[in-house]
Amino acid sequence: MNQVIDNILTRYSCREFLDKEIPDKELNEILKAAIYAPTAMNTQRWMFTVIKNRKIIQNLAKVMEKALDRQDYNLYEPQILIIPSTPKDLPYGCDDNACAMENIFLAANSFGIGTCWINQMRLIVDDPEVRKVLTEFGIPEENTVYGMVALGYPKNQEHKEIKRVGIITYIE
Repeated sequence: MNQVIDNILTRYSCREFLDKEIPDKELNEILKAAIYAPTAMNTQRWMFTVIKNRKIIQNLAKVMEKALDRQDYNLYEPQILIIPSTPKDLPYGCDDNACAMENIFLAANSFGIGTCWINQMRLIVDDPEVRKVLTEFGIPEENTVYGMVALGYPKNQEHKEIKRVGIITYIE
């Protein structure tokens, strides 16, 4: 099978991670893949904030837990959290971030690194306590976050293939 297709078909959402560092070389390749994603009108107005400290990640999780009113929220305790953000006035910022995140997912999978799309931030990005933390991370007030990427080596290497369903219509 084609390597690219195989990588796409074997990618899955990982929700349990090992406490094992991701080498900088691999992380940099993953981030390079992110910035090579397409953007609407080639604006490339995104920013990627990379949190490598698990304690800081869990502090963010606690703030999010309160804002979401969701008990025991922990972002799946990843080794790294990547937070893409774009200016709020960018009409296609959500799409741009989604493309970058997909590149992150696929690049990480090619290294045997697991990922999970964290989508709750978009609901609470302007909560005062959440925004305070994002500002501390250097994410500008004028930026919004549509999703984040939990990243780490999978705790359970035994992945069961998930059957995918979709409607495909050909018009000839």
